[in-house]
Parts: sequence; C-alpha cells; structure tokens
Amino acid sequence: MKRIASACVVLCLLIYCIWASIYNMHQTIEADDFEKVKEETFIEPSIDNWKQLHTKVKGIYVTGPTAGTDRMDEIIKLVNDTELNAIVLDVKDDSGNITFMMDNEMVKETGACIPYIKDIDSLIKKLHDNEIYVIARIPCFKDPVLASAFPDLALRTLSGDPVTDANGNAWVNPCKEKVWDYLISIADTCSKLGFDEIQLDYVRFPVGQNSEEAYYSVSATDAERQNYINNFLSKIKDVVHANNVPITADVFGTIIQSDLDSKHIGQSYTTLASELDGLCPMIYPSHYANGEFDIEVPDAMPYATIYSALNGSKEVLSNISSDDCSVIRPWLQAFTADWVDGYIDYDGDAIREEIQAVYDAGYEEWILWNSKSEYSKDGLLSQ
Repeated sequence: MKRIASACVVLCLLIYCIWASIYNMHQTIEADDFEKVKEETFIEPSIDNWKQLHTKVKGIYVTGPTAGTDRMDEIIKLVNDTELNAIVLDVKDDSGNITFMMDNEMVKETGACIPYIKDIDSLIKKLHDNEIYVIARIPCFKDPVLASAFPDLALRTLSGDPVTDANGNAWVNPCKEKVWDYLISIADTCSKLGFDEIQLDYVRFPVGQNSEEAYYSVSATDAERQNYINNFLSKIKDVVHANNVPITADVFGTIIQSDLDSKHIGQSYTTLASELDGLCPMIYPSHYANGEFDIEVPDAMPYATIYSALNGSKEVLSNISSDDCSVIRPWLQAFTADWVDGYIDYDGDAIREEIQAVYDAGYEEWILWNSKSEYSKDGLLSQ
C-alpha cells in the first residue's frame, strides 16, 4: 500500500509539473501576444496626428508676473478642481518682455528678459505633473523692446515717428525677415523647452493710431500684406514642426467674414485655417459693435454673439475638408467691459453661456481671457 501511495504522489507531482509548464508557456505566449498587439496599436504622438490625438483644450490665459508668484498654485488648483485642462502662458508679453531668463542669444542681445518666472523648467514640469497642457503665447509684431534695441527693425512713419498702439507700444516691421528670425528663434527655444504648443499673437499688420502712415520700406499694399504674413508663418511653422510641436495663432474675430479687414491686417481666415494647426479667433462679445449680427448690444448677449460668430466661421470654412482644416479654438470673454454702452457683468452665468454656444455651434475647445488672470469656479463645471 505504501508503494502504491508513493506512486500516486509521484504521478500527481508529475502531472502538476506538466500542467504548470504548459500554463506558464501559455501565459508567456499571451504576454508576448499582448505586447505585440500593444506595439502594433500604439500610435506615437507626432505633429502628423496632433489634430486627432491632442488635448481638447479648455484653457485660461496666465501672465508672466502671475506665473511667478504663489497665485500659480491657486490657478493649478482651479484647473484640477474644474473642467479646465490647459494654460496659455505669456512667454513674451505685449511689451516685448520675455518672462523668464531665456537661453537664446538673439533674445539676450535685446535685453528683453525679465525673470518673473524664476525657473521655467520647474514650472513646466509642475504643470505637466498636474496633467496641464501648456501653451506658449508669443506676441509677434507689437514689440517695443525689439524696436528699441534694434531701431532699424522698428516700424516708423516717413517723418520718423514710431508706429504705436493706443498705449504707446511700438510695432516692428512685419516685412523684415530679421524680425521674423527673432520671433522664430523664440518659438524654437520654447518648443525645445517642453511647451506643448506655440501660440502666436499680433501676427498681423497694425491698425489704429498712426498705422496708416507707416512706412514699410517695401511695397505693402493690402493685396500684398497677406503674403508677408503667410510667408512668415510658413517659416516659423517649419521650425516648430521640426521639434514635433504644433503652432497656432490668434486672429481678430472680425476677419472671419470681412475680406476688407483681413486684407488690411494681412490675415486670411481661410488661408490660416488651411496652413496652421489651430486658429484662435478672438470673438469677445464686447469687441463687436452694437448691431453686429443683428444684436442690439452684443456684449449683453454672450450666447447669441458667440454662436453667431462661430456659425460664421463654419460657413467660411465649409469648403475646407475636416482633414485639412485647423482646429478652431475661440477666445472667450472672462472680463466685464464696463466701457461698453449697455454692458453686462461677465459672471459665471455669462461665461457658461459663451461656453455652451461654442458647443452648440459644433466646436469643442475654448480659452478664457482675463488680462489680470483673475478667474473663479463660477461658470465652470467641477471635475
């Protein structure tokens, strides 16, 4: 009996070993197959598939001085607590200042760096650790710092007066390739620093003040201005794309359906929508004249104004295939325009109306603008 029992034990052990061997082999094959399938189905993010795979931006604008203070922690918490997922950060502000110490020889020559942000690498890492999409905002041809550092690049009238905005901020000449080179170098540096996207602002010819007296030193009729802007964008896009980073641009909302406005400032809505990765029309209700879209006071009707503006966008871009058309991501108003006759307070309800209008018009992304970077949860969905 003992011999029989021992034989049974040995036989059971043999059967177990055979089963374990087969099971482990099966598991190994399954794991190998899984890794193989994983390798075959994983799509490496690249500029070629950015439109399909990128973060659907729900963002806010943040100034350099704000980003360099403890308020940034409050903003990160706001993003984490709400539907927000992106920040548009001033790399270069409207005065031409670079908001951190940028390792860029051309920038160093201008003396443009003001280190509001003490450690840009740490800030970008902190934002990414919080799963926040980080966009570098770079104003282009309004640049008092560059105009002062290199007077030959400044835009002037025939009498030698600087061409400025209403606040006295000088413009540089959009026709000069040395200006382009400076801006391209900044975008190149930012795309290598880890920013998820480069967003250009003031990528146009000036309007208002003494802009009609500007002397460009070359022929710059309305018919030719779009060529200058398009050629600049083509060059900067090639450099940024080489770093596998998308490039977008802010545009006046009025150019969507105004051929006259678009030619005068050098921005063609349809051309830019075909050439760039994204367009961000600034369709703030306060910026439309009373009566626009047959709305008595656009500022007082946030939903109707945003919906009408974006319907116009869809109509103008209808001949461009979805594969060839850039992402349309409007700027929305998050400030009260008390200078407008008939204005309303842009509280949470007004902001929510704007956001809902974006969705109802068939778009998915938006960014809130407040020049002081003052935002609250009002109007935003909780996470």
